[in-house]
Amino acid sequence: MTDDSGKLIDLMRDMHVAMFTTRTDEGTLRSVPMARQEVDPSAELWFITARDTEHVRDIQARPHVGLTFSSGDAWVSIQGTATVDDDEVKLKELWNTFAEAWLPGGPENGNATLIRVDATGGEYWDTPGNKIASLISFAKTKVTGETYDAGHGRADL
Repeated sequence: MTDDSGKLIDLMRDMHVAMFTTRTDEGTLRSVPMARQEVDPSAELWFITARDTEHVRDIQARPHVGLTFSSGDAWVSIQGTATVDDDEVKLKELWNTFAEAWLPGGPENGNATLIRVDATGGEYWDTPGNKIASLISFAKTKVTGETYDAGHGRADL
């Protein structure tokens, strides 16, 4: 498998909501949907959140996180290190109406903060072509008995 970091980052650009997974004090996994605000070419991902949440407490205690994104024909899994970031300038830059719905009062809301994820690696699965091509590939698999081969790649970021 090759290093497909460019493909992985390109796929994420059109995937705006991630299941953001942290580890709890009890050692179990907790996943919450979070809207990604930005994907930096250096593989930084930014999220706006409320400071008083369980996932923020999880990050502060155990910063290693997993993110999963999906679209109609592609899936991305990212691992990285998360930090709670109180950069007021960046918060104002990323603020949008979606964030306002969850955190009324704008970026000045004292409970609003950022989570920055520095991605360290990930994988993607991308179905080749469109839905019709995928159906043909599934049918071919059924006839030939060969394993379905979605586009797959791994990247160190």
